[in-house]
Amino acid sequence: MTTAASANPAPLPAEPSGPPAARSTVAATGAAVAPGTAGAGGVAGQGAWRSRPAAQQPGWPDLARVSEVTAELASFPPLVIAGECETLTERLAAVTRGEAFVLQGGDCAETFAGATADAVHGKLQTLLQMAVVLTYGARVPIVKIGRMAGQFAKPRSQPDEVRDGVRLPAYRGDAINGLEFTRPARNPDPGRLIRAYHCSAATLNLSRAFTTGGYADLHQVHAWNQDFVARSPAGQRYEQLAGEIDRALAFMRACGADPDELRSVELYSSHEALVLDYEQALTRTDPRTGRPYDASAHFLWIGERTRALDGAHVEFASGISNPVGVKLGPGADPADVLALIARLNPRAQPGRLTLITRMGAGRVRDALPPLVRAVTASGAPVAWVCDPMHGNTFEAPSGHKTRRFDDVLDEVQGFFEVHGRLGTHPGGIHIEFTGDNVTECVGGSYQIAAADLHQRYETACDPRLNRSQALDLAFMVAESYRHPGPAGERPPG
Repeated sequence: MTTAASANPAPLPAEPSGPPAARSTVAATGAAVAPGTAGAGGVAGQGAWRSRPAAQQPGWPDLARVSEVTAELASFPPLVIAGECETLTERLAAVTRGEAFVLQGGDCAETFAGATADAVHGKLQTLLQMAVVLTYGARVPIVKIGRMAGQFAKPRSQPDEVRDGVRLPAYRGDAINGLEFTRPARNPDPGRLIRAYHCSAATLNLSRAFTTGGYADLHQVHAWNQDFVARSPAGQRYEQLAGEIDRALAFMRACGADPDELRSVELYSSHEALVLDYEQALTRTDPRTGRPYDASAHFLWIGERTRALDGAHVEFASGISNPVGVKLGPGADPADVLALIARLNPRAQPGRLTLITRMGAGRVRDALPPLVRAVTASGAPVAWVCDPMHGNTFEAPSGHKTRRFDDVLDEVQGFFEVHGRLGTHPGGIHIEFTGDNVTECVGGSYQIAAADLHQRYETACDPRLNRSQALDLAFMVAESYRHPGPAGERPPG
């Protein structure tokens, strides 16, 4: 699919020091940044992707308008800065060494209408509660990465959607077109990329305000549990854990210890690097090192549908310095995975590459071991992360896309079993959730049934866990991390 010309990477501004949660987002401060210029990319690996096949790109009707939009995006301040990306790479390097665990999650597809304080607060609340459960239960540092502030585009299995004999382009996310089933809404509009940038900036600013303004203080652990979740079995279990944390904090204060690390968190942004015109336009050169960074997010991943070794997405990702991930489905071949590792991390930098497996509950125990064995034998430093969502989607009798919560749990359990058996580190989970009390996935402690899906089915694309289900999952993951053997065969202790 043809893509329009975009901008040369513009330099990043000088960076403040400290972890990302300690700073304001650059996009909000209006920090000076040299504008890009229209034309082919000027950094090695950045312009080269244009000569490669680019899957899942919008069928832009007006390429001249795309050039205008990308030139404007190239003049905007970066959403993240190189130092933050480098800090995340260091955190992920700890994951590759078996010293930390990744919690990555958020919306399947963000919407412009959902870029509100309440929605961002709900997702952060979910992420913080899950992180507390994992930190306390698994007893390892948790690297917190939001699937947010940029997840406005989605790959689709079919280019078109048909309703009542009417065929229109498929909805590809708010960055591309509208969800409404009308011709004007479904026509790809490059102007939406600018709105995606501004919604991403707003989400980042809200996230930083919440995580540095006292809300993420561990002393507020009870305040994160004061709505519908508090009445659920998972919420009640969380409340017991919060009481234990309270007692531990009181003991620390009595000993004269009250470290600043308890009062804020490091939170990083991520999304699928799908629409390459957008990603290219937000690529910037770090003036300290001369290396290019995709300043649209701290962490970018390549999807299962776009990970072709000779494709544009792998070529683009090979030319940026951010930490990156690759989704691997059950059809992934060990030789292909090793070739992707060589292409994306030729210097074998720890923390640079994360392999995100999405096998399905019924396949993970068979499909994952050959990949883990091959990568381990190669000596490549990678973080292994489990996406238990995308391989477990099915259509309910009502026509709703959904997922069985038990299948999600089973895939995570299989992921831990495989790594436990092979002596490798299960490095994290990548999930889709919302802070709202939606009814999109069946099961969980509230036992949502297929007949309940219509009650609050609000996703713009794929079904998400609600916060109660997300907490259920966090407790199970913490237990599996400590005891990775199959149910009924776990070692004592």
